[in-house]
Amino acid sequence: MVKPLPHLDNYSARIATPFAVLGIRTAGASLAGIDYLPKGAATLEPVNRFAGRVCRQIERYLDDPAFRFDLPFDYRGTAFQCRVWRAIAGIPSGGTLTYVDVARQLRTAPRPVGGACGANRIPLVIPCHRVVASNGIGGFMHSRRGPGIEIKRWLLKHEGVTCDR
Repeated sequence: MVKPLPHLDNYSARIATPFAVLGIRTAGASLAGIDYLPKGAATLEPVNRFAGRVCRQIERYLDDPAFRFDLPFDYRGTAFQCRVWRAIAGIPSGGTLTYVDVARQLRTAPRPVGGACGANRIPLVIPCHRVVASNGIGGFMHSRRGPGIEIKRWLLKHEGVTCDR
């Protein structure tokens, strides 16, 4: 589900994309979060240089799905979540792994991998949309249908991936 608009004043920028408005959170010169907001949400020009850099890199990704983000951030989560995020950070554009693939790599179960993907606070940069179910697209943003799945479908299609197994 697309997140509601609770804290618009906490964003360093809000950038319109074909699939959502992205709320960008920065902490100094580090990326702190990217939220998927509804398409109709108000945009916000970057309030600092680093937020401008984040927006430019998102625009580059939208122009070229093979673009690789180069933004500083900290893995902030449980030790397990950080292990999952590091594993999925290496999935290249146009590629996918299943929840089972990631679970096997980390010697765990698929369901906790899905939970860690749902807790990812910097999507796109940590490409949790590239983790799919064994029999289809899987979930996204703690949902199996609705706006979140449409965002995941858009991102995968943008990268040349189809998940209609």
